[in-house]
Amino acid sequence: MTIENLSSNKSFGGWHKQYRHRSEVLNCDMRFAIYLPPQAAGGQKVPVLYWLSGLTCTDENFMQKAGAQQVAAELGMALVAPDTSPRGDTVADDAGYDLGQGAGFYVNATQDPWSRHYRIYDYVLNELPALVESLFPVSDKRAISGHSMGGHGALVLALRNPERFRSVSAFSPIANPVNCPWGQKAFTAYLGDDGADWAQYDGSLLMRHASSKLPALVDQGEADDFLAEQLKPETLEAAAAASDFPLQLRRHEGYDHSYYFIASFIGEHLRFHARHLGL
Repeated sequence: MTIENLSSNKSFGGWHKQYRHRSEVLNCDMRFAIYLPPQAAGGQKVPVLYWLSGLTCTDENFMQKAGAQQVAAELGMALVAPDTSPRGDTVADDAGYDLGQGAGFYVNATQDPWSRHYRIYDYVLNELPALVESLFPVSDKRAISGHSMGGHGALVLALRNPERFRSVSAFSPIANPVNCPWGQKAFTAYLGDDGADWAQYDGSLLMRHASSKLPALVDQGEADDFLAEQLKPETLEAAAAASDFPLQLRRHEGYDHSYYFIASFIGEHLRFHARHLGL
């Protein structure tokens, strides 16, 4: 597969690089960013943390704002950040910020006009890792994390595919999308009205019935404007208690929904994943 390098920046002895490629799954060009730590310079295969961003974001938000590269370089961990949705003039969109381009919700859409392009679940689970592992000095040891909509995506992908990831973490995830306005709007558009289809993409419902389990860490700011209406971390906590799931959910007084919150604790998340990736 041909990919185009859009930018390269040296960072903490490693390299941040941004690429564009044609996605067969999404039927459009896609962009992703990768940080390769200095340990990868000699061809040593390093494990990967996949990061999924939130509503309105691209591959750039995490790489530019989280400050994750220093710890990733120290640990010898690659970081991969895909875009949050398919994009382009021929890709379906919506006037709202919470639907369409920039708001893929990490599902495989089944409804028109979304189903032609919006299969971001399959893209993150299969196509992107296959591409990354074939072209870069990275191993198939994977962890996954994300923020808000991306935290929802990380939980769903890990809970449905525990054999593919060693660990999962999230900042301020949309924990119970079937019961919040963001999730209900997106799921109705992308998946239709069948509640069974919605349940496949709800972290709290999946965790409540999980049989295979992997280590999970969730951080939530107590001053988050979206906490009560959209995020509902208490549903995830109750699900973990019901299934004896190894979830560590931490609440932080005074922190909001921004990247200031993520930057404050991203080092702890990387070290959490490093333990389970064998670093």
